[in-house]
Amino acid sequence: MFDARLRPLIDKPLNAVARQLSGSGITPNMVTGLGFVFGLLAAAALAFRLDHIALGLILLSRIMDGLDGAVARHTQPRSRHAGSKSQESDLGGYYDIVADFLFYAGIILAFAIGRPEHALMAAFLIFCFVGTGSSFLAYAIIAAKTGRNHETQGKKSFYYLTGITEGSETILILVLICVFPQWFNQIAGIFGALCLLTTAGRVMQARRDFG
Repeated sequence: MFDARLRPLIDKPLNAVARQLSGSGITPNMVTGLGFVFGLLAAAALAFRLDHIALGLILLSRIMDGLDGAVARHTQPRSRHAGSKSQESDLGGYYDIVADFLFYAGIILAFAIGRPEHALMAAFLIFCFVGTGSSFLAYAIIAAKTGRNHETQGKKSFYYLTGITEGSETILILVLICVFPQWFNQIAGIFGALCLLTTAGRVMQARRDFG
């Protein structure tokens, strides 16, 4: 819901860092991989109830998640062959979305490992993540098949269907879980319900667009 509003604010510092990294040999996929490693470390920290360490690692992971796209925008124009540029961009987009989905589910799983008393609500929240993720990706597949334009969304690898719960809101929830772990059940219940509303909205949008 807030991704489009926050994007201009986030892009400026990320682009500045990406310009400094251009020509260094650091590729977008390297940045994606580093972000994923930070995410795995955050999950491990949560499993051991090291909440503040997990919080810092989560934020580092999400910074890398935004930075990989900025690095791609600054390094890909240097590619000599347009075809190779397109392939690199597509593969990078694939890596990025797989890493993101594993990260989000992994953080909640790790929380449940460290605090099994919250396992039921953790399972509910992961179920809700599956709903938002599958409705998001399924729409993107059909949008690509039908040639639906996504350039208005910025430089994306595929069509991003918006909703109540997007990346910004999910990151906020993960931060709240680290800061207020004792309120996990309430946070997971509210956010899970919003995820279900997002899924329902996307299904209805797909029905209007593709029906």
